[in-house]
Amino acid sequence: MALFDRIRKEWFIIGIVLVITFAKLEPSIGVKGGPLKPEVTVTYIAVSAIFFNSGLSLKTEELTSALMHVRLHLFVQIFTLTFFPVAVWLFLKLLALTSINEWLLKGLQTVGCMPPPVSSAVILTKAVGGNEAAAIFNSAFGSFLGIVVTPLLLLLFLGSSSSVPFTSIFSQLFMTVVVPLIVGQVCRRFVKDWLERRKLPFGAISSCVLLMIIYTTFCDTFSNPGIQLDRFSLVLVVFIILSIQLSFMLLTFVITTRKNSGFTPADTVAVMFCSTHKSLTLGIPMLKIVFEGFEHLSLISVPLLIYHPAQILLGSVLVPTIKSWMITRQRPTVLLR
Repeated sequence: MALFDRIRKEWFIIGIVLVITFAKLEPSIGVKGGPLKPEVTVTYIAVSAIFFNSGLSLKTEELTSALMHVRLHLFVQIFTLTFFPVAVWLFLKLLALTSINEWLLKGLQTVGCMPPPVSSAVILTKAVGGNEAAAIFNSAFGSFLGIVVTPLLLLLFLGSSSSVPFTSIFSQLFMTVVVPLIVGQVCRRFVKDWLERRKLPFGAISSCVLLMIIYTTFCDTFSNPGIQLDRFSLVLVVFIILSIQLSFMLLTFVITTRKNSGFTPADTVAVMFCSTHKSLTLGIPMLKIVFEGFEHLSLISVPLLIYHPAQILLGSVLVPTIKSWMITRQRPTVLLR
């Protein structure tokens, strides 16, 4: 019975291990153009399902109040699209003195220029019990802002003369993020009482969708020819990426938990995930557009292919710890009431 309870509580982490293993064994199933057709099922259906689910489960008043938390939004967007790329650029100045492949270093710079993802930060914030409404707003707004800012940052740090089809990317974001969220909110108005009685497992549903995204992401990672590097280079890149993620998560945690910071524990959770996560869904198409025909594109893409699954894995592993911290911080507040 104890083992069963343990499995039930840790099913998501077990699921991650299983889908990654399966992706390693059979990457052709979930790769782009494969039987699962992730270019449709993930890019459109899965992402839309996540935000429809969020719209259906999120109380309208919570989303409205999140829109007014300007200080939190400014912090996340400035950290993600200004501090992050500049800090990585300075860090890479030091790494350039080493023997690390220069194109991998350029790839790390592209990671710093990417906008936040439209799904993983929201799901992990929800799993912890953080400010989901703020995570949704910043993921969606950051993605839209990134469509303009990210290509400019890429051109600034790496250089390219290609143009970017802003209209088509904006349209895709609008259809997969904004529309499902609004539809979910509208549907909630009609079935609000039923939802509150039934208490559907919205978090588990989103987690299942995320497992599908993880699987297809790793399928692309394992099947991408650009990932065929020597083990030392790959291990070094993974170590650097994890170090960056942990350092920036710790930095956002320290800043937002200071006295008089104006952030609640739930806000801190949203800030930690939204400020440090980077979008593969938007990132890879942007790299292909901005650096079209570039002979080292596959090598430049490697750090982003690693960063995306690494942020989901790291976040998932930290969920129990962060959740325990948040509960501990909120308990005194509850007792005072």
